[in-house]
Amino acid sequence: MAIFEAVFKETSHFTAEELLDKAREIDRTVSRATVYRTLPIFVESNLVREVDIGTNMKYYMPNAEENPHKAQVICNDCQKIFEIPAPFMEWYGNTVSSKLGLSPIGQRLQVTAQCEELKASGVCTKNKGES
Repeated sequence: MAIFEAVFKETSHFTAEELLDKAREIDRTVSRATVYRTLPIFVESNLVREVDIGTNMKYYMPNAEENPHKAQVICNDCQKIFEIPAPFMEWYGNTVSSKLGLSPIGQRLQVTAQCEELKASGVCTKNKGES
């Protein structure tokens, strides 16, 4: 229950290790193995989205919104993940799939970007906000 509670308190992306820390704040007996066994179940149950940004780490986000069509913009400088609405994705997925006689079951759009503010001033204020 501590893992579930920790997941749904989150408003930004998190790693399994960050989830472990948050769950242990609720119940110090939560084990690393339990977190790593529970996350795939949450993903499979569609309670949590797994986000792969091409590094050796996976990120997770509670699936709290009805509209799953989001584009992910990943800051190359701090690895922060921003999500923005991308309503065109449903149309695009349906259009390209139907040309092949297929039905889409999933899609994602990821953009890797550099922080112009960091480049100009040496400081990024976006990294302090929620993703």
